[in-house]
Amino acid sequence: MEQQQNKVTFATKLGIIFATAGSAVGLGNIWHFPTTCGQNGGAAFVLLYVIITFLIGIPGMMGEFIIGRNGGKDPVSSYSKAGGKRLFGIIGAVGALGGALILGFYSVIAGWCVYYLGLALTNNALGGQEHICNTFTHLVAPDNYMLPCILSVAFILLTQMIIVRGVRKGIEWASKIMVPTLIMLLVLLIGASCSLPNAWDGIRFLLHPDFTKIDAHVIFKALGEAFFSLSLGMTCLCTYASYFKEDTNLLKSTVEITLIDVAVAMMAGLMIFPAAFSVNVEPDAGPSLVFMTMPNVFEQAFPHPVAYVVSVMFYLLLTIAALTSTISLHEIGTSVLSQETPLSRSKAAWVVSAFCSVIGMLSAYSLSHEGYGLFGDTFFDNIDKLTANIMLPLGALITMLIVGWIMPKEVVVKELTSNGRYPHRAWTVNTFYFLSRIACPILIACIFMNKLDII
Repeated sequence: MEQQQNKVTFATKLGIIFATAGSAVGLGNIWHFPTTCGQNGGAAFVLLYVIITFLIGIPGMMGEFIIGRNGGKDPVSSYSKAGGKRLFGIIGAVGALGGALILGFYSVIAGWCVYYLGLALTNNALGGQEHICNTFTHLVAPDNYMLPCILSVAFILLTQMIIVRGVRKGIEWASKIMVPTLIMLLVLLIGASCSLPNAWDGIRFLLHPDFTKIDAHVIFKALGEAFFSLSLGMTCLCTYASYFKEDTNLLKSTVEITLIDVAVAMMAGLMIFPAAFSVNVEPDAGPSLVFMTMPNVFEQAFPHPVAYVVSVMFYLLLTIAALTSTISLHEIGTSVLSQETPLSRSKAAWVVSAFCSVIGMLSAYSLSHEGYGLFGDTFFDNIDKLTANIMLPLGALITMLIVGWIMPKEVVVKELTSNGRYPHRAWTVNTFYFLSRIACPILIACIFMNKLDII
């Protein structure tokens, strides 16, 4: 068992960057960003997204980093210390619960990615539009509900295999392999996509802004995309920060991680839009984009041998993106249980896996059976909306208020400068305080109210 009193840390700076970037980079970057971009003005949306990501992302991530490294333990203890009262530990506990709920329903989609990777490897992912549609329909059919349930649990157990190995031998080791592999696959897929006829139309759509398309709706979409792309509000960044060394430069690491996250989202756009535009296919939303539209694009755009290789790389990319995120989601609950209870790390991981498996199976079952949920939605959608619309925005908002208004300024500055190792100019600290006290809370509150259809 890894004891926090021995100050378990990431071994290298590269490990910090890859592990934390891996937690932010996930399936959302691959399928959600291109879809939202395509539906909200293309390059104009991209420009807003990049600006807002740095406006919210850097202080938001810094806030969790400050709380996590200052606390040096799990989110419950870290938030208690940051707020000065044990009551504030509830924020960490809710974050751990939110992470477990997200891991539960996220594992369903991750399981689908593994299934399609198997189909791609056996040359069964392609085969014409009817075959592609029937394949996905069969996967979520009521009489086939056990398969998605098994895939969901299997992916959670795969995640647990990495988690139980600990911070350095598990999380850091896996991240150092998977994040570079993910980027390499993206580069290869971009090369294949941009080599197609009319690919430039897709590139222009992504990079040449038309500012007349910017309105309030697009601004709110960019706000939401920027917020959720960095995993803010679920305390996974706080958890990872507790494993940072004292000499880790928080500001520099935050900028580097944000750049990687934005770059991966942009690369996903460069992978999808040129290929889609080359065959006049409009990217759809969510699962239909990944499991129905893109196989059709690959089949139309590339000759068969190339289409086979591209489909394998694409679903391997998705599987890796899913795993880098599920590791961080699992680690939140594991760290809380292993440090706040007598449970060893291994037993804590089993408890988290068991809980998430139940959520995953219920989510998978609900997608195959109409009416299995509340308020007219599936159980899958219930959990998605609970976490995305309420738990994460509230968690991020409270985090900003704690760092900006409750934590002693000398503690915040100490963490910002790594105890004086990296002195910052006064304007840097003042800018951080303006963003964390005023700008970020207002923007996050706007996201919260927009998600609840208040504005």
